[in-house]
Amino acid sequence: MKSKLVVGNWKMNGDRVRNQALLDKVSRHSPAQVECAVCVPFPYLAQAQEALAGSPVAFGAQDVSEFTEGAYTGEVSAGMLRDFACRYAIVGHSERRMLFGEDDALVARKAAAVLRVGLVPIVCVGESLAEREAGRVEAVLQRQLDALVQHLASDMLGQLVVAYEPVWAIGTGRAASPEQVQAVLGFIRQWLREHADSADEVRILYGGSVKPDTALELFALPDSDGGLIGGASLVADQFIEICEAAAIASQSE
Repeated sequence: MKSKLVVGNWKMNGDRVRNQALLDKVSRHSPAQVECAVCVPFPYLAQAQEALAGSPVAFGAQDVSEFTEGAYTGEVSAGMLRDFACRYAIVGHSERRMLFGEDDALVARKAAAVLRVGLVPIVCVGESLAEREAGRVEAVLQRQLDALVQHLASDMLGQLVVAYEPVWAIGTGRAASPEQVQAVLGFIRQWLREHADSADEVRILYGGSVKPDTALELFALPDSDGGLIGGASLVADQFIEICEAAAIASQSE
């Protein structure tokens, strides 16, 4: 049985002093029954590497270049992330898609770049409120997932982590109902079974204003393997409590 995975996405937040306190507390108190990780801004990768050395808490980046190396000023390659002993790289977060114009094909190329160096891409998918209200949730998810097939073989698809984040529930304080979440997680699982090797071993995360008081119910859903946590990952006690909820959900399976 695969363990639950809880990943904190710090977004563009933090400084060296606050980071150290947060990393120290999370590394000391994260439950052993789940895998916990934090994805930090690029300038703090070295700090995360040092602070989490010998800890069960993994770490990663919030984005990555599709390119291996070359004249791409400002880009950070997957190979550079590997040099810092990263385990994960988030690709296709809705903020990257909306604010920086990243399309499905680019997200797929970034996922391929991450896999080529032996790291794990966390591929984010999800619909906007307008798309949900128009009844297009499955069509949007299908489009985002199908783009991966153009760049990843079935064995590579089986190495992904997929994170479902309804755009309308990210940083808004709104959360999808457990029924809404499970419907989408089940759709993603079925897509994986049709396209990926070892589909049932792929971890599917939910992200979208996950809080300590909602985490257990969300993590207990049949196709939920954990969460991608935004704001709550910046507060050590909240993030640890969410990780503990994942541990409880794991034990009840």
